[in-house]
Amino acid sequence: MARGRSGAGRGLGGLKATGGDTLRLIIDYIKQETLNPLKGLGRFMLFGVAGSVALAIGLVILSVAFLRLLQGETGTTFTGDWSWAPYLICAVAVVAVAAVAVMAVTRGQARNVAKAEKESQ
Repeated sequence: MARGRSGAGRGLGGLKATGGDTLRLIIDYIKQETLNPLKGLGRFMLFGVAGSVALAIGLVILSVAFLRLLQGETGTTFTGDWSWAPYLICAVAVVAVAAVAVMAVTRGQARNVAKAEKESQ
């Protein structure tokens, strides 16, 4: 007499259970590899944008304060024909701060690119 399969619950039911487990595993993997990094990126972007806005507001306030300092505390130096000079000095200072910020960002990006190239070799 031929031996049959022993144990109940195998066959089509067992295959469905294994398929369901595999599907659940695939879905969990996709969530882990896509959604979790996107959530982290979202937090990173949120803090970056909030910090940029706060920094921009602070720099505007500081530049206006610097302008008022030049206009009020220099006596008669910037009066009459030289009344435009504090504005030029503040504009140059703001452009210098922006240039330093741009240089810092590009230097950081260059380091990241060099590091990525070094790791890929």
